[in-house]
Amino acid sequence: MGQDQPLLIVVMMAAAALVGKWWLADLRQARIGLPSGRALPGATTAPPAAVLLAVAGTLVLLGLETAGEYRLGLVEQQSRVTVLFGAYTLVAAFIEELIFRGFVVVEHRGRAVLWAGIAAASVAFSLLHPFLWEWRAGALQLHSDRKAWFSTGAIFAGSLWFYAVRFLPFNPTRSLLPCIAAHAAKNLGVFAIKYAQGCVQGWW
Repeated sequence: MGQDQPLLIVVMMAAAALVGKWWLADLRQARIGLPSGRALPGATTAPPAAVLLAVAGTLVLLGLETAGEYRLGLVEQQSRVTVLFGAYTLVAAFIEELIFRGFVVVEHRGRAVLWAGIAAASVAFSLLHPFLWEWRAGALQLHSDRKAWFSTGAIFAGSLWFYAVRFLPFNPTRSLLPCIAAHAAKNLGVFAIKYAQGCVQGWW
């Protein structure tokens, strides 16, 4: 989504807030022991330790990604963001987790199929982020520079971690809460780093 469309960003945030309200309602039902048969994926409770581990893991990945950007001399190629877009990324973290770690999952066909599906979904997830491509002036433009591949690889690694957070034993109910917390922490961390690097360019 382009940052030159603040109204569209606000509309998308409002739509995400509505879906979030439904998901939280399902979570409240699960917490009182009356889960809905039509609950949204992952609307279950999770151990606090699972949430903390999820966030800690994603911050380690972010630290490695940032160190890699400095090591490879990619910092000057950082994209600029607005405060509004930074806020949108926090909302998008919930929607992306609901879609990819919630709906885009192949379950009940064995662990091999589950993890093969996770790998395939993570490839799709990373390619949907516009690093290897962009839509500009009505045309698709492809990128193959080091920054594009590095950033896409970082997104892929993050996706694998978010899936692991949902399906490893420390999250026995397969709740999306740790995934959402980890993804939001990643996006907030990215915004903080961009702010420190002078890449935040205004409110909207």
